[in-house]
Amino acid sequence: MRNSASDAFIKRFTKEFEAEHTDLRLDIRIQEWTGIGEKVTKALKRGRADDSTPDVIEVGNTQVPQYVDAGGLVDLSLESARDLGMQDWLPGLAEPGVDKSRQYGVPWYAANRVVIYNKDLFAQAGVKKTPRTRDEWLDATTRLDTGGRQGIYLAGQDWYTLSGFIWDEGGELAHESEGTWTGALDSAAALRAMDFYQQLQALGGGPKDADEEHPSQADEFAKGDIAQIISVPGAAQQIVRKNPSLKGKLGYFPVPGKTAARAGAVFTGGSDLVVAGNTEDRPGAVAVVKALAGKKWNTELARTMNYVPNKTTLADAVADEPGVAAMAVGAAHGKATPASPLWAGVEAADNPIKAYMSRVLSGGDPATEAKKASREITRRLDESGE
Repeated sequence: MRNSASDAFIKRFTKEFEAEHTDLRLDIRIQEWTGIGEKVTKALKRGRADDSTPDVIEVGNTQVPQYVDAGGLVDLSLESARDLGMQDWLPGLAEPGVDKSRQYGVPWYAANRVVIYNKDLFAQAGVKKTPRTRDEWLDATTRLDTGGRQGIYLAGQDWYTLSGFIWDEGGELAHESEGTWTGALDSAAALRAMDFYQQLQALGGGPKDADEEHPSQADEFAKGDIAQIISVPGAAQQIVRKNPSLKGKLGYFPVPGKTAARAGAVFTGGSDLVVAGNTEDRPGAVAVVKALAGKKWNTELARTMNYVPNKTTLADAVADEPGVAAMAVGAAHGKATPASPLWAGVEAADNPIKAYMSRVLSGGDPATEAKKASREITRRLDESGE
């Protein structure tokens, strides 16, 4: 996919792979994320009538279920267990690739949210250590939220961040039982998470009725009066471009957990590699997946692109980059959205989770609003269409 790997990485990989596999030639084609779901689905359904049908495809980790549902992927369970060390995979990449105990998606790379903070504002507030627990986080953020500063900029509809808090509490966005999905925002665990979200969000001026991109939280942070945002480390580049005076003044730490022994759970974004069911060269396709997901090339990709490697055991490969190292800590406890092929319908423009959050932050009763949102999630995940 566009920007997943640099041109230099692709050239190095192609050259070495073809040298080691003299019977194979790679034809790597770059795709845009916009409209990719429909494009991949069509490719998986057609036969090998022309050379535009791919053998190996990079897909978003949360997209795997919809392609499995279409019956268009090769089961890679054997290769995953025998050759790829699946026991060490990041759960947020591995779990969406499973359907009925079969592994279809092989984790490739991950990216997840951390806390980006302004070192100067922390120093001015006397916050000498970055928080490791929720209680420490609330305490530090309260101290930071004074004197014209915002302790944290947290948009009211940042549902990915809320998801992490829900998982920390032992809850889920939706539960599955015998193929039926039910929204779960009204569980006691999810309600505890929303309560913590309310406390944290109140320590800044983030809008209650918008998400983190409207306006861009990185642009807001660049104004210099916000102590923290929750974002991927790459947002720091946008911040510094907007305000060069912040160069060297940004730090990172994992989203704090309920105790210091474990960082907070985070939504794990990233990509898996899949093999098309209509490939005419399964051994060749599997060889590509093994190489890209293996230690050598996965480590090089992580270092080149500032990603989290696909295994917890490879975290040391990015230890020298503070932002990525913070991501790697969180990624060890990362998760993905519910593995329903219909989940994309929940994340649509009228996402019921966003609407629920805004209503609660604006004074609505959490339990009542959570039941309403859960019913809508259940409706959208109903495969019968009823």
